[in-house]
Amino acid sequence: MIAIRYHGGMPAVHIRDVPEEDLRALKRRAKENHRSLQGELRLILRRAAAQGSESAADRLELITVESAPNADWSRAAIYGDDER
Repeated sequence: MIAIRYHGGMPAVHIRDVPEEDLRALKRRAKENHRSLQGELRLILRRAAAQGSESAADRLELITVESAPNADWSRAAIYGDDER
């Protein structure tokens, strides 16, 4: 469960039911980065928000290659199967 509350104009996010192993990993990550747990979580949220709702297709890097003009582009030729 995630609850958002406002304290003095700034929202506060409360997350319940976080598995112990996840919390330990987050605390370890915060310590390795010389931050408090709150600071580490704030940075994770800031980075996630900056990513926006970019789809996986938007993150793909496409590479164009030259091929022979008479290349066989059938599924069977590419995958070596009979479309199953």
